[in-house]
Amino acid sequence: MPQSVPSFYELLGAAQHSAVHLEMRDQYGIMEESEEIVRWRRGEAVDVDPYSEYWSDWTEAIQGAVARGVTVRRARIISEPVSEYIRYEHHITQVNVAAGELVRWLPRSQASDIPLPGNDFWLFDGKLVRFNLFDGNGAGLGPQHTEEPAVVQLCTTAFESVWARGIDHEKYSV
Repeated sequence: MPQSVPSFYELLGAAQHSAVHLEMRDQYGIMEESEEIVRWRRGEAVDVDPYSEYWSDWTEAIQGAVARGVTVRRARIISEPVSEYIRYEHHITQVNVAAGELVRWLPRSQASDIPLPGNDFWLFDGKLVRFNLFDGNGAGLGPQHTEEPAVVQLCTTAFESVWARGIDHEKYSV
């Protein structure tokens, strides 16, 4: 029987202290972003209004967590020169910051000695890991989660190491 994985919003809603996210891909194929990326490529304005219909669920969830005292941090390990997708992602990160996330970027060349898990993840309250699985083209395959102590420790150590070396979003340019 497949493992039932709570939704991201359920896990964030239950978080009491922290929610941290480590992203390690240079390309994501998220269907919901496809139209925005096409507009961005053409040099057209893309939606970076945190309160727009597109972003409002995310913004409200992050702001609600932050208002409860949850620290929300996101770190991204990226190759340099950055991919087109990372340039787009850097542009829209202003929404994450406006919602209350703290965001840092770490060039992959500075992460070679950091033990990393095989997948992107969210870690909630240092107790539960929700892995985000992707195919080779960056399309989401669905999540997995675990509370296994060794995996939680690996993810905690990986995130904190990346965070310590990362460059604040406001100071990192692509």
